[in-house]
Amino acid sequence: MKNIGQFLAQHIRTIYSVSPQSTVRQALELMADKNIGALLVLEEKKLVGMFSERDYARKVVLKGKSSVDTLVQDIMTTEVICIKVSQTFTECMQTMTDHHIRHLPVMDGQNVIGLISIGDVVKEILEEQTRTIEQLKSYIVN
Repeated sequence: MKNIGQFLAQHIRTIYSVSPQSTVRQALELMADKNIGALLVLEEKKLVGMFSERDYARKVVLKGKSSVDTLVQDIMTTEVICIKVSQTFTECMQTMTDHHIRHLPVMDGQNVIGLISIGDVVKEILEEQTRTIEQLKSYIVN
């Protein structure tokens, strides 16, 4: 099975982020525009938090705050669970399950090099299982 680094090398994509001083509205507009559910919060290229739809729902909507004048830094998740490029998708799935999260920043040392979603993990695991089944069928037939 591919590790996270190998996956990212084959699936090059933009890493979307906001600064801690961005408004929640700005973050939501970026998420809507890019059809994504979470953003990295970076300050001078350093990961300082994550902002997700869950943060918005629980920390803005339910608290009666306004997305126009609430800053991302006031509601972002600051204790960010990350994974390393060398980790496997099975390890990602376990981490996501253990921490009840749907997005994992991928780190190479101190640098953020990507963001993996639960959709990425499920798709990759299903593709690996399909490859294994086909190999077993081929082995049995031959």
